[in-house]
Amino acid sequence: MRKGILTLGATTLLLTGTLAACGDEGESGGSAPEKKGRIGVILPDSKSSARWENADRKYLKEAFDAAGIESDIQNAQGDKSAFQTIADQMITNGATVLLIVNLDSGTGKAVIAKAQSQGVPVIDYDRLTLGGGAQYYVSFDNTKVGTLQGEGLVKCLTDKGAEKPIVAELNGSPTDNNATLFKAGYDGVLQPKYDSGEYVKGPDQSVPDWDNTKAGTIFEQMLTSEPKIAGVLAANDGLGNAAIAVLKKQKLNGQVPVTGQDATVQGLQNILAGDQCMTVYKAIKKEADAAAELAIALATGEKGATNSTVKDPETGKDVPSVLLEPQAIFKENVKDVVTDGYVTKEELCTGEFAEKCTEAGVQ
Repeated sequence: MRKGILTLGATTLLLTGTLAACGDEGESGGSAPEKKGRIGVILPDSKSSARWENADRKYLKEAFDAAGIESDIQNAQGDKSAFQTIADQMITNGATVLLIVNLDSGTGKAVIAKAQSQGVPVIDYDRLTLGGGAQYYVSFDNTKVGTLQGEGLVKCLTDKGAEKPIVAELNGSPTDNNATLFKAGYDGVLQPKYDSGEYVKGPDQSVPDWDNTKAGTIFEQMLTSEPKIAGVLAANDGLGNAAIAVLKKQKLNGQVPVTGQDATVQGLQNILAGDQCMTVYKAIKKEADAAAELAIALATGEKGATNSTVKDPETGKDVPSVLLEPQAIFKENVKDVVTDGYVTKEELCTGEFAEKCTEAGVQ
């Protein structure tokens, strides 16, 4: 779409930039096109989900490279100080746009304020920075993600013929606004069942920083306090796998439905094995492409296209947004994730999972 953007060498930029300003096109008969911008991307970590390094980094870089836009993609590895240091370095090194996945709204807000004071616009990617005032927000409909998780758990419990099941909720990080939205979605499905007595509300706890190790400890405590847990609403595949590991110790895996999110290889293999009942697939390439398109628009002085707005609950302002649709994945449609190219058959169907992939129709 913007294939004509070229990167100039530093010397050429200095010389031709000065001459062009004076109207002198030089002996070649024309000046080279001017470099349009540099986009800085800060990813949050590689611990909470495999997606950030395995998918988002790759897709964003591919989009920027295809447009001829220089980019700098770094990962804060869960360190809030590093997150701010990276942002400062990117601005100092000439970033004209920042695209960030905040570690929490406080850190994200500080980075956005610093960037905007230097005339650098910011796009919130995947997570909205509350009170931040980013120019754009790109994500999935995160309340819908939670709704799909809640509906998925209901389907799995119904399929098992569960009666008055005790449901444990293993929520995402309390500092991540997405976790709040996921919970709003699945509680919207589960709360009426708690209220009617059809389901029994069990332990309900958030996992700091989406830390899978902490999730395992938390769920072990849940199961100790309530041994008859019959369903687990885990907010993503990592938390779900932590719960499954605990259930395996008690030989309860496969008997207690567990949800997830992100359609990771591990999550999909858990589904094929019957230990996880569902996940939510978010087409990361579509999200990355939408964010890259907005970043490129800002870098080239254009206005980006959005399809929605999201109200920032702290400021009350509507943030121009691109929101994408998530998809529920059960064993019968695991193949959709492979067909879409997000996970390869070679990654998924290794060893003991080869036969399970064949049974699930994975091509």
